[in-house]
Amino acid sequence: MKNYKIAVVGATGLVGRTVLKVLEEKKLPVEKYTLLASKNSAGKTIKFFDRDYIVEELNEASFDEGFDFAIFAAGGDTAKKYAPIASNKGCIVVDNSSYFRMDEDVPLVVPEVNFEDAFSNHGIIANPNCSTIQAMLPLKALDDKYKIKRIVYSTYQAVSGAGREGLYDLENTDNSKPLQKFPHPIYNNCLPHIDVFLDNGYTKEEMKMINETRKILHRPDLKITATTVRVPVKNSHSESINVEFENDFKMSELLETLKSFPNLVLVDDPASNLYPMAINANGHDEVFVGRVRRDESVPFGVNLWVVADNIRKGAASNAVQIVEKLMFLGTEQKNID
Repeated sequence: MKNYKIAVVGATGLVGRTVLKVLEEKKLPVEKYTLLASKNSAGKTIKFFDRDYIVEELNEASFDEGFDFAIFAAGGDTAKKYAPIASNKGCIVVDNSSYFRMDEDVPLVVPEVNFEDAFSNHGIIANPNCSTIQAMLPLKALDDKYKIKRIVYSTYQAVSGAGREGLYDLENTDNSKPLQKFPHPIYNNCLPHIDVFLDNGYTKEEMKMINETRKILHRPDLKITATTVRVPVKNSHSESINVEFENDFKMSELLETLKSFPNLVLVDDPASNLYPMAINANGHDEVFVGRVRRDESVPFGVNLWVVADNIRKGAASNAVQIVEKLMFLGTEQKNID
């Protein structure tokens, strides 16, 4: 197998450092890694694969040497400017920002769900929103089996999803210290406000979940509503998902459908107080589902409780999984028209 060259953009950030951790675990056939970041972070030293890497400044010439893949763990402005430069140099970009997600020419990929879409890339593949990624595994399994009619999302999202500033606001509870990220204290509080409010009363985060779900499942008219909430938890998002189907189901069969889906772990034993929890999802790439029960208010409905590490599966690991599968399934299919 070919030995690849990979660039990691935004290597010094919370997601970027987790990308590096996942890459160390995966031990992919890579002959060279290059770590890139903004001018402010350039020159820093990062321990990676037991050696010191000097972080290089990201600029328009960064991809001139030729990379097979670039994982972008930076913001939308960085992706907007530099992802096309990288892809034009023959590099496949997996971008974690929201900039390309709803571009109809850019596949939005969760490997267990719609990896075949990745082969329709034109040099850029988008990583979905963290809260969307974890929901897709159980929803794909159930949509294939019963055809989903409607989804109601209620999320309980950890502060790590807001980056280092979000973690700062949770950890520094002294009111004399100004908040860096949130409009109100997050400690001992819940904020029904993630990202900016839009004209329709939803937040941008809520509309991300709605629109990204439709795109990934190839269900553009699927009825979905969402309320996203920031909670005082350091890491791992939790979601209550109410699903209504077109068709009836047997609960035993539905549980088996969830249990057999790749990287989806069923934790559902109420008698023993076993159900997915954020503290147990931390550090894992699997998505955990439990509290599975029939919704008795509609003919064909079910309630799910879904938990995952939002920095790993919700961002870093999902991106690395895409790269890994492209490596092992053949990059000769890239840039298919």
